[in-house]
Parts: sequence; C-alpha cells; structure tokens
Amino acid sequence: MAADPILLVAAKWLGIASGLLILATAAGFLRRWGIRFRLVGITSFTALLAISCLAFSISYTPRVTISGAVVAPVVFDGGADLVIAAAPSHLAPEAIGPTVIQVASNLHGGGRTTADGRVRVRLRAIESAGEGAGRPVVLAEAVRDLGSDSVVLTP
Repeated sequence: MAADPILLVAAKWLGIASGLLILATAAGFLRRWGIRFRLVGITSFTALLAISCLAFSISYTPRVTISGAVVAPVVFDGGADLVIAAAPSHLAPEAIGPTVIQVASNLHGGGRTTADGRVRVRLRAIESAGEGAGRPVVLAEAVRDLGSDSVVLTP
C-alpha cells in the first residue's frame, strides 16, 4: 500500500525543522543562551512529530469497500476467533453477503489468539420476540483466514 503523500511531505518538513532546531540548540548551549533548555524541548517535540508522521504514513491502510455492502458496526469482538456485527434494520437481502465479507475484510490480525488463524464473522439482526424483547438472528457468516487474507462466505 502506498504511503499517504501528505503525511510524507509533513514528515519531511518536520525533519528539516528538527535538523535546524538541533543546530540552534547546539548554538544555544555553546553561547549560553537563556532559552537553551526550551530549545531542547522544542527540538525533541518536533523530532517526535516527524517520526510519528513518517510511521503513520507508512503503516496506514485504508478500509476495504465492497460493492453492494452497507456499513455494519462491530458489536462484539473478543480478540480471538469470533466477531459479531449488527445489521441495520433496513438491510436488503442482496446486501447481506457483501456486508459480512466487507466486515471480515476490514479485520486486522494483530493480537488475535486463534489456534488455526481463522476468525468467524457473523452478521446478526434483532427480531422481535414480544413487547420489549428481542432475539438475535444470524443472517450470514464468513470465515477470514488471517494467514492468507482470504474471506469465505459460509452457508
């Protein structure tokens, strides 16, 4: 994935500013300026901003969007092998499959503790079970293999 060009430009200019501030800080210590310790703080903060912009621009990955899918918020993610997303109440039947695949495609594997490297993603809706009560109904399920980044819709 290509790095974000705006953040790369910001990192470059902040790096240049950090270099100039390092020179000013060194000059401040050699000439015993009264603001030399403030320059240390300003220099270190500017260098931290430059490194942060560079790291974020390299590691940023945009969300996957699939044609026909709608946004479904994740309502349960235990960090292991099961993720549950809530379907909107107006979800069309032809959008169920793409929606659960989109949710599964946007999962990241870092920190998940699964034995086989697979995560089950369920799309659920709440159907009425009487006045003031509801029952969750699983509309679709997909399995994401974190090792190969493949998503399979299960029947």
